[in-house]
Amino acid sequence: MKCPHCLENFRETWSALKDSSNDSPADPDGTWELGYTKCPGCNRVTVRMRQKVGGMTKSEALVRPRAPNRMPLPADIPEEFIGDYQEACAVLPDSPKASAALSRRCLQNLLREHFSVEHGNLHEEIAEVVPKLPSYLAAAVDAVRIIGNFAAHPMKSTNSGEVLDVEPGEAEWSLDVLESLFDFCFVQPAVLKQKREALNEKLSDAGKAEMR
Repeated sequence: MKCPHCLENFRETWSALKDSSNDSPADPDGTWELGYTKCPGCNRVTVRMRQKVGGMTKSEALVRPRAPNRMPLPADIPEEFIGDYQEACAVLPDSPKASAALSRRCLQNLLREHFSVEHGNLHEEIAEVVPKLPSYLAAAVDAVRIIGNFAAHPMKSTNSGEVLDVEPGEAEWSLDVLESLFDFCFVQPAVLKQKREALNEKLSDAGKAEMR
């Protein structure tokens, strides 16, 4: 599994956490089991809770941490996009609907400010920017519209910050897409700029013309 604390992969071994009676607590909704595993890399414990009904697992949720961490944003990301993204990450465990709304608002802001799309609704703005992106990223951005089913839920398009029902995985996917766009728009250009400056310094030292 991938450790939800440090995001490194490790082979997990789960152990049971039980109460003093050595039995998992039960109520009319089922049996509740707590298990834990420890990452050998960061040495942090992950705790999960399972609901079982009739011996079958009905639901499973992280207790510690309440949601997997996401990679810290690089310093190249402009401040104007960081707030909505970080808040979308923070509220994800409690409200995927709120997280998706914040991600949609952040996406719309990014499309308008970085790609200078004509202001309209989010559906139209995504359609305008898709041809400007590499195919892998274009498909990912367009999936925000498809998974969110903007046709059935036009409020997601016309009021991108509205808190509305979301499809399973929609909130997580929206965050993934934002991270990919941040990398494409800001991180990779900054990396290439640093490499170009380093090369030009070598060319200058060698008495040769710099690369434009």
